[in-house]
Amino acid sequence: MTHTILRFLSLGLLLLTPLRLPAEEALSKIRRVNLPPSVELSYAVQVSMSGLQLSGEAHLQWQAAQEKYQITTDTRSSLFGKILESSSQGGLSEQGLAPLRFNEKRLRRDATSTTFDRLTNTIRFNTASQTYPITGGEQDRSSILWQLIALARAEPRQFVEGSEWTFFVAGQRDAQPWTFRIGAPETIRSPFGDLATVRIRKLPPPDQPGQQIDIWLAPTLEWYPVRLRTVEADGDTIEQTVTAMTKKAS
Repeated sequence: MTHTILRFLSLGLLLLTPLRLPAEEALSKIRRVNLPPSVELSYAVQVSMSGLQLSGEAHLQWQAAQEKYQITTDTRSSLFGKILESSSQGGLSEQGLAPLRFNEKRLRRDATSTTFDRLTNTIRFNTASQTYPITGGEQDRSSILWQLIALARAEPRQFVEGSEWTFFVAGQRDAQPWTFRIGAPETIRSPFGDLATVRIRKLPPPDQPGQQIDIWLAPTLEWYPVRLRTVEADGDTIEQTVTAMTKKAS
């Protein structure tokens, strides 16, 4: 039971179930982006699993300056302490964010590292021999959220209800296409008052049709993510709601 709880909690901000598909399916079109200001975000984490209620907190730092970015995430559980650390760093390309390295450390597991080798145009993993070619626009599991934000800030009129956006996303030892569908505008309650948000849903992978991931971005708050929710086919849920926001100098 403890192992199952740890596995569920360490999903972090976005869940990935590995599925091997060719990197050529990535969309390498030129994309206009507008990076948001550097910020530190804090979240309250609530987990409901098999009737058990757990709580925790997550802290996310986004830093962008001089065409470079860095993302760090720290997630803690009231029961287990620190359960997840992750980081992504890279630069910019004509397709938007261009990751160089994605690191992740989960509780009771070895650290993993995913490298985007721009000299050989290859994605490599320290835990697997599988590689993928870089054709342009590929993301990691941390950068993909901020790629979406940067695109929404640059082209808000294209983020219309029903539109879909697909990216090729690398995780700890594999990569797969992720498709996001833009939903209807929603107003949610937050520590900052009622917020008008854009709800974005990650479409489930073929082998987990019951899985549901939703992201709420707040256009009036630089399009920062103010709520994230993952619901599994069996009803298990993890939800993160922003509690504090501190803008940083770039």
